[in-house]
Amino acid sequence: MCGICGEIFFNRQPIYEDSVIRMNQAMAARGPDNEDIYHGIWTLMGHRRLKIIDLSDDSNQPMIDPKLGLIIVYNGAIYNYKILKDELIEKGYSFHTGGDTEVILKAYHAWGEDCVTRFNGMFAFAIYNQAKDKVFMARDRLGIKPLYFHKTGNSLLFASSLPALLATGKIKPQISAQALHYYLTFHSVVPAPHTMVSGIEKLPPATWAVISQDGTMTRNTYWHPVYQRDQEEENYTFDDWKERVSQTLMASVKRRLVADVPVGVLLSGGLDSSLVVGLLAEAGQKDLKTFSIGFDSVGDEKGDEFLYSDIIARHFATDHHKIQVSGSEVLPSMPACVKAMSEPMVSHDCIGFYLLSQKVAEHVRVVQSGQGADEIFGGYHWYPPMMESTDPVTDYRSVFGDRSHDEFLEMVTQAYHGDDVSTRFIRDHFDMPGADTPIDKTLRLDTLVMLTEDPVKRVDNMTM
Repeated sequence: MCGICGEIFFNRQPIYEDSVIRMNQAMAARGPDNEDIYHGIWTLMGHRRLKIIDLSDDSNQPMIDPKLGLIIVYNGAIYNYKILKDELIEKGYSFHTGGDTEVILKAYHAWGEDCVTRFNGMFAFAIYNQAKDKVFMARDRLGIKPLYFHKTGNSLLFASSLPALLATGKIKPQISAQALHYYLTFHSVVPAPHTMVSGIEKLPPATWAVISQDGTMTRNTYWHPVYQRDQEEENYTFDDWKERVSQTLMASVKRRLVADVPVGVLLSGGLDSSLVVGLLAEAGQKDLKTFSIGFDSVGDEKGDEFLYSDIIARHFATDHHKIQVSGSEVLPSMPACVKAMSEPMVSHDCIGFYLLSQKVAEHVRVVQSGQGADEIFGGYHWYPPMMESTDPVTDYRSVFGDRSHDEFLEMVTQAYHGDDVSTRFIRDHFDMPGADTPIDKTLRLDTLVMLTEDPVKRVDNMTM
Protein backbone atom coordinates (compact mmCIF):
# COMPACT_ATOMS: atom_id res chain seq x y z
CA MET A 1 0.00 0.00 0.00
CA CYS A 2 2.86 2.38 0.85
CA GLY A 3 6.37 2.27 2.24
CA ILE A 4 7.78 4.32 5.11
CA CYS A 5 11.32 4.73 6.38
CA GLY A 6 13.51 7.06 8.36
CA GLU A 7 16.57 7.63 10.48
CA ILE A 8 16.53 9.27 13.91
CA PHE A 9 19.91 10.69 14.93
CA PHE A 10 20.69 10.81 18.65
CA ASN A 11 22.31 13.58 20.69
CA ARG A 12 22.35 16.14 17.89
CA GLN A 13 24.60 14.07 15.66
CA PRO A 14 25.13 15.41 12.12
CA ILE A 15 22.48 13.95 9.81
CA TYR A 16 23.11 12.30 6.46
CA GLU A 17 20.37 11.35 4.02
CA ASP A 18 22.19 8.48 2.25
CA SER A 19 20.48 5.73 4.26
CA VAL A 20 16.96 7.11 3.80
CA ILE A 21 17.53 7.52 0.06
CA ARG A 22 18.61 3.87 -0.17
CA MET A 23 15.66 2.66 1.91
CA ASN A 24 13.21 4.62 -0.21
CA GLN A 25 14.70 3.14 -3.36
CA ALA A 26 14.52 -0.38 -1.93
CA MET A 27 10.77 0.03 -1.32
CA ALA A 28 9.88 1.30 -4.80
CA ALA A 29 7.40 -1.56 -5.32
CA ARG A 30 5.39 -0.48 -2.26
CA GLY A 31 4.72 3.01 -3.64
CA PRO A 32 5.09 3.83 -7.33
CA ASP A 33 3.00 7.03 -7.33
CA ASN A 34 5.21 9.40 -5.35
CA GLU A 35 8.37 9.53 -3.24
CA ASP A 36 9.81 12.21 -1.02
CA ILE A 37 12.06 12.78 1.99
CA TYR A 38 11.65 15.11 4.97
CA HIS A 39 14.81 16.70 6.41
CA GLY A 40 14.52 17.65 10.08
CA ILE A 41 17.03 18.81 12.65
CA TRP A 42 17.71 15.28 13.88
CA THR A 43 15.17 13.22 11.96
CA LEU A 44 14.93 12.12 8.33
CA MET A 45 11.76 10.45 7.06
CA GLY A 46 11.03 8.93 3.65
CA HIS A 47 7.86 7.75 1.97
CA ARG A 48 6.75 5.80 -1.11
CA ARG A 49 3.08 6.33 -1.94
CA LEU A 50 0.46 4.13 -3.55
CA LYS A 51 -2.63 6.29 -3.99
CA ILE A 52 -5.72 4.68 -2.43
CA ILE A 53 -7.53 7.40 -0.43
CA ASP A 54 -7.56 11.05 -1.63
CA LEU A 55 -5.83 10.63 -4.98
CA SER A 56 -4.67 14.26 -5.09
CA ASP A 57 -1.09 15.32 -4.46
CA ASP A 58 -2.28 17.10 -1.31
CA SER A 59 -2.02 13.77 0.53
CA ASN A 60 1.55 13.07 -0.57
CA GLN A 61 3.98 12.28 2.22
CA PRO A 62 5.93 12.99 4.32
CA MET A 63 3.02 15.23 5.35
CA ILE A 64 3.96 18.35 7.28
CA ASP A 65 1.64 20.39 9.49
CA PRO A 66 3.66 23.54 10.29
CA LYS A 67 0.96 24.91 12.58
CA LEU A 68 1.00 21.83 14.81
CA GLY A 69 4.72 21.15 14.35
CA LEU A 70 4.09 17.55 13.27
CA ILE A 71 5.46 15.48 10.38
CA ILE A 72 4.15 12.02 9.48
CA VAL A 73 4.98 9.05 7.27
CA TYR A 74 2.23 6.45 7.20
CA ASN A 75 1.30 3.16 5.56
CA GLY A 76 -2.20 1.71 5.78
CA ALA A 77 -5.85 2.67 5.86
CA ILE A 78 -7.99 4.06 8.69
CA TYR A 79 -11.49 2.83 7.94
CA ASN A 80 -13.24 5.20 10.36
CA TYR A 81 -11.25 8.29 9.38
CA LYS A 82 -14.34 10.24 8.26
CA ILE A 83 -15.99 9.76 11.67
CA LEU A 84 -12.81 10.84 13.44
CA LYS A 85 -12.46 13.80 11.09
CA ASP A 86 -15.93 15.05 12.02
CA GLU A 87 -15.09 14.66 15.69
CA LEU A 88 -11.85 16.62 15.27
CA ILE A 89 -13.61 19.38 13.32
CA GLU A 90 -15.98 19.76 16.28
CA LYS A 91 -12.90 20.19 18.47
CA GLY A 92 -11.76 23.09 16.27
CA TYR A 93 -9.32 21.42 13.86
CA SER A 94 -9.35 22.36 10.18
CA PHE A 95 -8.37 20.08 7.30
CA HIS A 96 -6.69 20.74 3.96
CA THR A 97 -6.88 17.23 2.46
CA GLY A 98 -9.54 14.59 1.98
CA GLY A 99 -7.46 11.64 3.17
CA ASP A 100 -6.79 9.69 6.35
CA THR A 101 -3.14 10.74 6.79
CA GLU A 102 -4.05 14.22 8.00
CA VAL A 103 -6.65 12.71 10.33
CA ILE A 104 -3.91 10.68 12.06
CA LEU A 105 -1.81 13.84 12.50
CA LYS A 106 -4.65 15.81 14.06
CA ALA A 107 -5.77 12.83 16.15
CA TYR A 108 -2.27 12.52 17.61
CA HIS A 109 -2.24 16.24 18.43
CA ALA A 110 -5.68 16.00 20.05
CA TRP A 111 -5.35 12.74 21.99
CA GLY A 112 -1.63 11.99 22.17
CA GLU A 113 -0.51 8.37 22.28
CA ASP A 114 -4.09 7.28 23.01
CA CYS A 115 -5.08 8.23 19.46
CA VAL A 116 -4.25 4.70 18.31
CA THR A 117 -7.09 3.26 20.39
CA ARG A 118 -9.53 5.28 18.26
CA PHE A 119 -8.26 4.00 14.91
CA ASN A 120 -10.14 1.20 13.20
CA GLY A 121 -7.87 -0.01 10.45
CA MET A 122 -4.45 -1.27 9.48
CA PHE A 123 -1.49 1.03 9.96
CA ALA A 124 2.16 1.62 10.67
CA PHE A 125 3.34 5.20 11.03
CA ALA A 126 5.94 7.52 12.52
CA ILE A 127 5.24 11.09 13.65
CA TYR A 128 8.01 13.59 14.40
CA ASN A 129 6.87 15.97 17.13
CA GLN A 130 9.02 19.09 16.78
CA ALA A 131 7.73 20.77 19.94
CA LYS A 132 8.40 17.80 22.21
CA ASP A 133 11.51 16.71 20.29
CA LYS A 134 10.47 13.08 19.99
CA VAL A 135 9.24 10.54 17.45
CA PHE A 136 6.05 8.53 17.98
CA MET A 137 5.68 5.21 16.11
CA ALA A 138 2.74 2.81 16.17
CA ARG A 139 1.44 -0.37 14.59
CA ASP A 140 -2.14 -1.65 14.24
CA ARG A 141 -3.72 -4.20 16.58
CA LEU A 142 -3.07 -7.30 14.45
CA GLY A 143 0.17 -6.13 12.85
CA ILE A 144 -1.29 -6.10 9.35
CA LYS A 145 1.14 -3.35 8.36
CA PRO A 146 4.83 -4.00 9.09
CA LEU A 147 7.39 -1.81 10.86
CA TYR A 148 11.04 -2.86 11.31
CA PHE A 149 13.81 -0.98 13.09
CA HIS A 150 17.49 -1.20 13.97
CA LYS A 151 19.46 0.76 16.53
CA THR A 152 23.01 1.73 15.54
CA GLY A 153 25.49 3.41 17.85
CA ASN A 154 24.13 6.89 17.19
CA SER A 155 20.83 6.50 15.35
CA LEU A 156 17.68 4.44 14.86
CA LEU A 157 16.68 3.24 11.40
CA PHE A 158 13.11 2.20 10.62
CA ALA A 159 11.33 0.93 7.51
CA SER A 160 8.36 -1.04 6.20
CA SER A 161 10.61 -3.90 5.15
CA LEU A 162 13.67 -5.65 6.51
CA PRO A 163 15.52 -5.59 3.15
CA ALA A 164 15.15 -1.81 3.10
CA LEU A 165 17.10 -1.61 6.36
CA LEU A 166 19.79 -3.88 4.94
CA ALA A 167 20.01 -1.62 1.87
CA THR A 168 21.52 1.11 4.06
CA GLY A 169 24.76 -0.87 4.34
CA LYS A 170 24.86 -0.09 8.08
CA ILE A 171 23.83 -3.58 9.20
CA LYS A 172 25.93 -6.70 8.96
CA PRO A 173 23.39 -9.48 8.31
CA GLN A 174 23.90 -12.28 10.83
CA ILE A 175 21.35 -14.98 11.60
CA SER A 176 19.75 -14.70 15.02
CA ALA A 177 20.09 -18.02 16.88
CA GLN A 178 16.82 -17.42 18.72
CA ALA A 179 14.94 -16.58 15.51
CA LEU A 180 16.40 -19.63 13.76
CA HIS A 181 15.03 -21.83 16.53
CA TYR A 182 11.58 -20.30 16.13
CA TYR A 183 11.74 -20.64 12.35
CA LEU A 184 12.72 -24.31 12.31
CA THR A 185 10.55 -25.51 15.20
CA PHE A 186 7.56 -23.15 15.32
CA HIS A 187 6.06 -23.63 11.84
CA SER A 188 8.37 -20.98 10.33
CA VAL A 189 6.87 -18.33 12.62
CA VAL A 190 9.28 -15.80 14.15
CA PRO A 191 7.22 -13.78 16.66
CA ALA A 192 7.83 -10.07 17.22
CA PRO A 193 10.04 -8.39 18.21
CA HIS A 194 12.44 -10.98 16.76
CA THR A 195 13.52 -11.24 13.13
CA MET A 196 15.90 -13.60 11.39
CA VAL A 197 18.61 -10.91 11.38
CA SER A 198 20.39 -10.13 14.64
CA GLY A 199 19.89 -6.52 15.68
CA ILE A 200 16.79 -5.93 13.56
CA GLU A 201 13.46 -5.93 15.39
CA LYS A 202 9.87 -5.49 14.34
CA LEU A 203 7.56 -3.36 16.43
CA PRO A 204 5.01 -5.82 17.85
CA PRO A 205 1.35 -5.52 16.85
CA ALA A 206 -0.82 -3.26 19.04
CA THR A 207 2.28 -1.41 20.20
CA TRP A 208 3.40 2.20 20.15
CA ALA A 209 6.88 3.50 20.86
CA VAL A 210 8.34 6.91 21.68
CA ILE A 211 11.95 7.65 20.70
CA SER A 212 13.62 10.56 22.46
CA GLN A 213 16.50 12.64 21.16
CA ASP A 214 18.93 10.91 23.53
CA GLY A 215 18.09 7.53 22.00
CA THR A 216 15.84 6.14 24.72
CA MET A 217 12.78 4.20 23.55
CA THR A 218 9.58 3.71 25.54
CA ARG A 219 7.10 1.06 24.37
CA ASN A 220 3.51 0.30 25.32
CA THR A 221 1.02 -2.38 24.28
CA TYR A 222 -2.32 -0.63 23.85
CA TRP A 223 -4.64 -3.58 23.13
CA HIS A 224 -5.19 -6.82 25.08
CA PRO A 225 -8.10 -8.79 23.57
CA VAL A 226 -10.04 -11.01 25.96
CA TYR A 227 -10.67 -14.62 24.91
CA GLN A 228 -12.93 -15.53 27.80
CA ARG A 229 -16.51 -16.74 27.34
CA ASP A 230 -19.25 -14.14 27.74
CA GLN A 231 -21.92 -15.48 30.10
CA GLU A 232 -24.61 -13.53 28.24
CA GLU A 233 -23.82 -15.57 25.12
CA GLU A 234 -24.00 -19.00 26.76
CA ASN A 235 -27.68 -19.40 25.86
CA TYR A 236 -27.31 -18.25 22.26
CA THR A 237 -29.07 -20.48 19.74
CA PHE A 238 -27.64 -21.39 16.35
CA ASP A 239 -29.79 -18.65 14.77
CA ASP A 240 -28.53 -16.13 17.33
CA TRP A 241 -24.93 -16.89 16.42
CA LYS A 242 -25.71 -16.87 12.71
CA GLU A 243 -27.20 -13.39 13.00
CA ARG A 244 -24.33 -12.14 15.19
CA VAL A 245 -21.65 -13.44 12.82
CA SER A 246 -23.50 -12.15 9.76
CA GLN A 247 -23.78 -8.64 11.20
CA THR A 248 -20.12 -8.62 12.25
CA LEU A 249 -18.88 -9.82 8.87
CA MET A 250 -21.03 -7.31 7.01
CA ALA A 251 -19.72 -4.45 9.16
CA SER A 252 -16.15 -5.61 8.58
CA VAL A 253 -16.56 -5.83 4.80
CA LYS A 254 -18.30 -2.44 4.57
CA ARG A 255 -15.52 -0.72 6.53
CA ARG A 256 -13.01 -1.77 3.91
CA LEU A 257 -14.80 0.03 1.09
CA VAL A 258 -13.32 3.42 2.01
CA ALA A 259 -10.85 3.48 -0.90
CA ASP A 260 -11.18 6.09 -3.65
CA VAL A 261 -10.26 3.41 -6.20
CA PRO A 262 -12.11 0.22 -7.24
CA VAL A 263 -12.00 -2.71 -4.78
CA GLY A 264 -11.78 -6.33 -5.96
CA VAL A 265 -11.78 -9.75 -4.28
CA LEU A 266 -9.34 -12.65 -4.46
CA LEU A 267 -11.87 -15.45 -5.01
CA SER A 268 -10.53 -18.94 -4.43
CA GLY A 269 -13.94 -20.57 -4.48
CA GLY A 270 -13.62 -21.55 -0.84
CA LEU A 271 -16.09 -20.59 1.87
CA ASP A 272 -14.09 -17.62 3.19
CA SER A 273 -13.62 -15.61 0.00
CA SER A 274 -17.05 -16.63 -1.32
CA LEU A 275 -18.63 -15.10 1.78
CA VAL A 276 -16.72 -11.87 1.18
CA VAL A 277 -18.06 -11.70 -2.38
CA GLY A 278 -21.61 -12.37 -1.17
CA LEU A 279 -21.39 -9.72 1.53
CA LEU A 280 -20.00 -7.13 -0.89
CA ALA A 281 -22.83 -7.86 -3.29
CA GLU A 282 -25.33 -7.54 -0.45
CA ALA A 283 -23.71 -4.23 0.52
CA GLY A 284 -24.50 -2.92 -2.95
CA GLN A 285 -21.04 -3.05 -4.49
CA LYS A 286 -21.48 -2.64 -8.26
CA ASP A 287 -19.25 -4.02 -11.03
CA LEU A 288 -17.28 -6.07 -8.48
CA LYS A 289 -14.12 -7.55 -9.96
CA THR A 290 -13.10 -11.00 -8.74
CA PHE A 291 -9.91 -12.90 -9.43
CA SER A 292 -9.03 -16.60 -9.29
CA ILE A 293 -5.76 -18.34 -10.06
CA GLY A 294 -5.12 -21.82 -11.38
CA PHE A 295 -2.04 -23.93 -12.08
CA ASP A 296 -1.38 -26.91 -14.31
CA SER A 297 -2.84 -30.17 -13.03
CA VAL A 298 -0.39 -32.85 -11.91
CA GLY A 299 -1.65 -36.42 -12.32
CA ASP A 300 -5.01 -36.68 -10.58
CA GLU A 301 -4.37 -33.47 -8.62
CA LYS A 302 -6.26 -30.53 -10.10
CA GLY A 303 -4.36 -27.26 -10.20
CA ASP A 304 -7.35 -24.98 -9.83
CA GLU A 305 -10.72 -24.56 -8.14
CA PHE A 306 -12.36 -22.71 -11.01
CA LEU A 307 -15.38 -25.01 -10.72
CA TYR A 308 -16.28 -23.39 -7.40
CA SER A 309 -15.16 -19.82 -8.09
CA ASP A 310 -17.16 -19.85 -11.35
CA ILE A 311 -20.33 -20.73 -9.42
CA ILE A 312 -19.87 -17.77 -7.06
CA ALA A 313 -18.92 -15.38 -9.87
CA ARG A 314 -22.00 -16.35 -11.89
CA HIS A 315 -24.34 -16.19 -8.90
CA PHE A 316 -23.28 -12.67 -7.94
CA ALA A 317 -22.65 -11.52 -11.53
CA THR A 318 -19.10 -10.33 -10.84
CA ASP A 319 -16.59 -9.19 -13.44
CA HIS A 320 -14.60 -12.38 -13.05
CA HIS A 321 -11.02 -12.92 -14.17
CA LYS A 322 -9.53 -16.42 -14.27
CA ILE A 323 -5.76 -16.38 -14.30
CA GLN A 324 -4.12 -19.58 -15.51
CA VAL A 325 -0.44 -19.98 -14.63
CA SER A 326 1.53 -22.57 -16.56
CA GLY A 327 4.29 -24.60 -14.96
CA SER A 328 6.82 -22.84 -17.17
CA GLU A 329 6.02 -19.51 -15.46
CA VAL A 330 6.60 -20.64 -11.88
CA LEU A 331 10.37 -21.15 -11.66
CA PRO A 332 11.31 -17.98 -13.60
CA SER A 333 9.15 -15.99 -11.16
CA MET A 334 10.79 -17.40 -8.02
CA PRO A 335 13.66 -14.84 -7.74
CA ALA A 336 11.24 -11.90 -7.87
CA CYS A 337 8.92 -13.66 -5.41
CA VAL A 338 11.77 -14.20 -2.93
CA LYS A 339 12.94 -10.62 -3.40
CA ALA A 340 9.48 -9.40 -2.37
CA MET A 341 9.77 -11.16 1.01
CA SER A 342 10.56 -9.07 4.08
CA GLU A 343 11.51 -12.25 5.92
CA PRO A 344 11.99 -15.89 4.84
CA MET A 345 8.70 -17.61 3.99
CA VAL A 346 8.13 -21.26 3.18
CA SER A 347 4.44 -21.40 2.28
CA HIS A 348 3.78 -23.00 -1.09
CA ASP A 349 1.22 -20.33 -2.00
CA CYS A 350 3.71 -17.43 -1.95
CA ILE A 351 4.37 -17.82 -5.66
CA GLY A 352 0.63 -18.06 -6.30
CA PHE A 353 -0.09 -14.81 -4.46
CA TYR A 354 2.83 -13.12 -6.19
CA LEU A 355 1.77 -14.11 -9.71
CA LEU A 356 -1.88 -13.39 -8.97
CA SER A 357 -0.97 -9.92 -7.70
CA GLN A 358 0.89 -9.07 -10.90
CA LYS A 359 -2.24 -9.80 -12.91
CA VAL A 360 -4.67 -8.21 -10.46
CA ALA A 361 -2.68 -4.95 -10.48
CA GLU A 362 -3.65 -4.53 -14.13
CA HIS A 363 -7.28 -4.08 -13.01
CA VAL A 364 -7.50 -2.86 -9.38
CA ARG A 365 -5.26 -1.53 -6.60
CA VAL A 366 -7.21 -2.83 -3.61
CA VAL A 367 -8.50 -6.35 -2.98
CA GLN A 368 -10.23 -8.15 -0.14
CA SER A 369 -9.63 -11.81 0.65
CA GLY A 370 -10.64 -14.50 3.13
CA GLN A 371 -7.35 -14.55 5.05
CA GLY A 372 -7.70 -15.07 8.81
CA ALA A 373 -10.94 -17.07 8.82
CA ASP A 374 -9.32 -20.30 10.05
CA GLU A 375 -7.72 -18.54 13.03
CA ILE A 376 -10.95 -16.75 13.96
CA PHE A 377 -13.39 -19.62 13.40
CA GLY A 378 -11.19 -22.58 14.36
CA GLY A 379 -10.66 -24.13 10.94
CA TYR A 380 -7.27 -25.79 11.37
CA HIS A 381 -6.78 -29.49 12.06
CA TRP A 382 -5.01 -28.91 15.38
CA TYR A 383 -8.04 -27.27 17.01
CA PRO A 384 -10.17 -30.40 17.73
CA PRO A 385 -7.36 -32.07 19.77
CA MET A 386 -6.99 -28.87 21.81
CA MET A 387 -10.66 -28.99 22.84
CA GLU A 388 -10.00 -31.80 25.33
CA SER A 389 -6.32 -31.18 26.05
CA THR A 390 -5.05 -31.73 29.59
CA ASP A 391 -1.52 -30.59 28.72
CA PRO A 392 -2.11 -27.72 26.27
CA VAL A 393 1.52 -26.58 25.91
CA THR A 394 2.78 -30.05 25.00
CA ASP A 395 -0.23 -30.82 22.82
CA TYR A 396 -0.05 -27.54 20.92
CA ARG A 397 3.70 -27.92 20.44
CA SER A 398 3.23 -31.42 19.04
CA VAL A 399 0.50 -30.53 16.52
CA PHE A 400 1.79 -27.10 15.45
CA GLY A 401 5.55 -27.49 15.71
CA ASP A 402 7.67 -28.82 12.84
CA ARG A 403 10.27 -30.62 14.94
CA SER A 404 11.30 -31.07 18.56
CA HIS A 405 14.02 -29.12 20.30
CA ASP A 406 16.29 -32.18 20.24
CA GLU A 407 15.80 -32.57 16.49
CA PHE A 408 16.66 -28.90 16.05
CA LEU A 409 19.91 -29.32 17.98
CA GLU A 410 20.87 -32.24 15.74
CA MET A 411 20.42 -30.27 12.52
CA VAL A 412 22.26 -27.00 13.36
CA THR A 413 25.84 -26.27 14.31
CA GLN A 414 26.92 -25.64 17.89
CA ALA A 415 26.88 -21.87 17.35
CA TYR A 416 23.08 -21.97 17.10
CA HIS A 417 22.43 -24.20 20.11
CA GLY A 418 20.42 -22.69 22.93
CA ASP A 419 17.26 -22.97 24.98
CA ASP A 420 13.93 -24.27 23.70
CA VAL A 421 12.56 -20.78 23.11
CA SER A 422 9.55 -21.99 21.11
CA THR A 423 8.10 -24.08 23.94
CA ARG A 424 8.83 -21.29 26.42
CA PHE A 425 7.05 -18.79 24.16
CA ILE A 426 3.96 -21.02 23.92
CA ARG A 427 3.91 -21.55 27.69
CA ASP A 428 4.28 -17.83 28.43
CA HIS A 429 1.53 -16.95 25.95
CA PHE A 430 -0.83 -19.59 27.34
CA ASP A 431 -0.16 -18.33 30.88
CA MET A 432 -1.27 -14.79 30.06
CA PRO A 433 -4.60 -13.76 31.61
CA GLY A 434 -7.63 -13.40 29.36
CA ALA A 435 -8.11 -16.99 28.12
CA ASP A 436 -9.19 -19.89 30.34
CA THR A 437 -9.56 -23.03 28.21
CA PRO A 438 -6.89 -24.74 26.05
CA ILE A 439 -8.81 -24.03 22.84
CA ASP A 440 -9.26 -20.35 23.70
CA LYS A 441 -5.56 -20.04 24.52
CA THR A 442 -4.79 -21.66 21.16
CA LEU A 443 -7.12 -19.41 19.18
CA ARG A 444 -5.64 -16.35 20.87
CA LEU A 445 -2.06 -17.35 20.10
CA ASP A 446 -2.87 -18.20 16.50
CA THR A 447 -4.76 -14.96 15.91
CA LEU A 448 -2.29 -12.64 17.63
CA VAL A 449 0.94 -14.33 16.54
CA MET A 450 0.65 -16.98 13.83
CA LEU A 451 -1.86 -15.03 11.72
CA THR A 452 0.34 -11.92 11.81
CA GLU A 453 3.63 -13.67 11.14
CA ASP A 454 2.46 -16.08 8.44
CA PRO A 455 -0.59 -15.42 6.22
CA VAL A 456 -0.91 -11.67 6.88
CA LYS A 457 2.78 -10.99 6.28
CA ARG A 458 2.77 -13.26 3.24
CA VAL A 459 -0.13 -11.43 1.62
CA ASP A 460 1.27 -7.98 2.45
CA ASN A 461 4.64 -8.85 0.92
CA MET A 462 3.36 -10.64 -2.16
CA THR A 463 0.76 -8.01 -3.07
CA MET A 464 2.92 -4.92 -2.80
